Amino acid sequence: QVQLAESGGGSVQAGGSLRLSCAASRYTGNRYCMAWFRQSEGKEREEVARISPDSSDGRTTYADSVKGRFTVSKDNAGNTLTLDMNNLKPEDSGMYFCAAEEYLGYCPREVGGFGHWGQGTQVTVSS
Repeated sequence: QVQLAESGGGSVQAGGSLRLSCAASRYTGNRYCMAWFRQSEGKEREEVARISPDSSDGRTTYADSVKGRFTVSKDNAGNTLTLDMNNLKPEDSGMYFCAAEEYLGYCPREVGGFGHWGQGTQVTVSS
């Protein structure tokens, strides 16, 4: 079991930046796929970015809506997942969740494939 805790959300104006962090309760290293999701009111939870422990599975991937603006990374110790968000837009607003799932040769393709979730951190971008 791995427990996740997000931090770093807040309110910014459009064009601003935020850094989200996700602290894992144990070493995730090359054993877990990790991802950031977000959910806005009335919308389904959507994947924003993911990082895979296996380069053959696409080490980092991003939703088209955030490519070139968001960067996902993980520290060498494998305990902290970070999402750097730049040039934020009002449509980036929502609750951001960190997720993890044990890597079994591939990363989950859907929300339901991730079994470990944080409590979420709110991001609000005003125009």
